[in-house]
Amino acid sequence: MTSSPWWRGAVIYQIYPRSFMDTDGDGVGDLPGIVERLDYVASLGVDAIWIAPFFRSPMHDFGYDIADYRDVDPLFGTLHDFEDLLRKAHGLGLRVMIDQVLSHTSAEHAWFVESRQSRDNPRADWYVWADARPDGTPPNNWLSIFGGVAWKWEPRRGQYYLHNFLSSQPDLNFHNPEVREATLDNVRFWLDKGVDGLRLDAINFCFHDKLLRDNPPKPPELRTGRGFSPDNPYAFQYHHHNNTQPENIGFLEQLRALMDRYADAAALGEISSEDSLATTAEYTSGRRLHMGYSFELLTDDFSAAYIRGTVERLEAAMTEGWPCWAISNHDVRRAVTRWGGQRASDDFARQMVALVCSLRGSVCLYQGEELGLPEAEVPFEALRDPYGIAFWPTFKGRDGCRTPMPWNGDDGTGFSDGQPWLPISDAHRARSVSRQEADPDSVLVAVRRFLRWRKAHPALVEGDIRFLDAPEPVLAFTRGHDGESLLVAFNLSADAVAWRLPQGIAARPVDDHGLLGGGIDDGVLQLPGSGVFYGRTD
Repeated sequence: MTSSPWWRGAVIYQIYPRSFMDTDGDGVGDLPGIVERLDYVASLGVDAIWIAPFFRSPMHDFGYDIADYRDVDPLFGTLHDFEDLLRKAHGLGLRVMIDQVLSHTSAEHAWFVESRQSRDNPRADWYVWADARPDGTPPNNWLSIFGGVAWKWEPRRGQYYLHNFLSSQPDLNFHNPEVREATLDNVRFWLDKGVDGLRLDAINFCFHDKLLRDNPPKPPELRTGRGFSPDNPYAFQYHHHNNTQPENIGFLEQLRALMDRYADAAALGEISSEDSLATTAEYTSGRRLHMGYSFELLTDDFSAAYIRGTVERLEAAMTEGWPCWAISNHDVRRAVTRWGGQRASDDFARQMVALVCSLRGSVCLYQGEELGLPEAEVPFEALRDPYGIAFWPTFKGRDGCRTPMPWNGDDGTGFSDGQPWLPISDAHRARSVSRQEADPDSVLVAVRRFLRWRKAHPALVEGDIRFLDAPEPVLAFTRGHDGESLLVAFNLSADAVAWRLPQGIAARPVDDHGLLGGGIDDGVLQLPGSGVFYGRTD
């Protein structure tokens, strides 16, 4: 018998290093801080950590603008610190995944510094350059996610360059085979260091349409999407030509061939396209990515019907691949607030962790999710996110989900002896790790118990999923694997509900998961507000 790959059904804990733990007093978290807190992470019962970018960067987009792929930014420490982190994590049984931002670099990267000098230097074709239209305007109508046109004029070349994100994040030209090879060499560097996996940022943005065709307009009623404020023109287009090009498939297969040389290494792709679920299914089929996740559960939509419809659409499309689900990360409002509102209960916070960990697939939990942290209110004068600064007040940016971890209830919350780079809210101090560890009824204690309970149930880790018809606000499905079959149900409202089980379904409650549970009486499932039910049907 052979065991399944470690990543299949894994719970991956996302660490945003700027905000996790600061050891040198500069107010910004660092790699030694992660090392110091790895025992805590391991105590949660997760399988792996994913660390957001810590590479050399001018930090215009807080590390997602990389100036040197093979070195640690001094803000976060040194390569030696990262090697210490790897050893400590592996000693605790934790796998380590790191972010790789392949589609673009910083404008301060040596490649771009050379490329922008002339049209005939050795790296002249390493980025996406294009001539102006006859009237001097950009070559097409493509827009940046962060607002405005996706082209910036470079007088040294007398051309525009493409940037799908900030203008300080120029896009690499993946149509150039030298770029693809150099990118894979950078990936190889970290795999040789011993990392267990890669989280691939914006992986569908590597290639662009070589003909530079205009994107078609999108009707006003369809101008919605993750993080788009009503006044962001990015939502005004179908993005058919500036990302998700067919050539990307060949590159993913090249990347997978490289990763297959390293035992157990896994690739998780972040995918945001016009049909993200279809692209996720395509990118995880065959010998491409091991896992993929999109933003469908990172939106404001919240209902049993929406969650069921999202998962079922992916299940129907994904005949070969393996999904990964997340309801919070460093780019969106925290789920407790986004889905539960300003007064969401601790029971709701517990339920949200259980819900995402009960779907078929692997899971990314974002730091603080295990504490039930709400979105922090950050005043305009304290904002650091260029996206939020540009679109305030209709969109407040990403700082509210990036504030430092509250380790204790003190002023610095145990995060830093200096001034934290973002303010820490009183609501977070009240939910600190130290306070919750001392409270047997806390969200943290419940999440720890649940994650360890989940490991003992193969149906939840690797099983199939089949949704059952249930009225709002009940979300119900079965999970089955290796002789175990479970009925899983969630009451997504704050009020108690009763639901008669479908004919032919019977279940015996499993009550040792540590969550606010429900019970069955004469075929009727009784669920308290924000209640959950796990029952054996085998």
